[in-house]
Amino acid sequence: MRGPTHRAVDEAAGLPQGSTSHPARTREALLGLAVRRLAEREARVLGLDEMPDPAGGLDGPAAALALAVHRSLTGHRDLLVARRELALEATRRPGLRAFHDTTGAVFRDRLTAPAAAFGSPDPARHALSPAAWADAPTFSCVAGSSSTRPPAWTRCARECGSCSAGCWAAATPGEPGRRKPVVAR
Repeated sequence: MRGPTHRAVDEAAGLPQGSTSHPARTREALLGLAVRRLAEREARVLGLDEMPDPAGGLDGPAAALALAVHRSLTGHRDLLVARRELALEATRRPGLRAFHDTTGAVFRDRLTAPAAAFGSPDPARHALSPAAWADAPTFSCVAGSSSTRPPAWTRCARECGSCSAGCWAAATPGEPGRRKPVVAR
């Protein structure tokens, strides 16, 4: 990753040279601050505080995930690029990897909660599919072949609902009262 040096950050922020060296003595510490700040900004954009209670059924969490993906794609592409840049940098820096993963746990937990509420015997595993679904369009629309046009909200909702139903609702197959997986039309 190029660019986020203490000097570059000081300059971009309009701060006197050396200002960022005080709270972050090393480049890894500076990147850790960037991860924390990115997580704060993404939490606001994604509306983590708006996530519905999974006890209300599958539709609420699936719609919230679709809305979060659509918000990211249509108005906050810079955050998506930054997240991917920092994630790649974390693969080369074990200290940053640990911090990156710990900071990202709040996002993972928001996907694990519905699986747990729907009775999954392994909520972390059942949260992987919605997480992978969310990563696919965000990567494709930022850096992949679909980078010129994000999907419409209706497409996000339909695809997320199908993926979520297939994983969250199928977490406990055959349990009475559980919603059956939905197949996309």
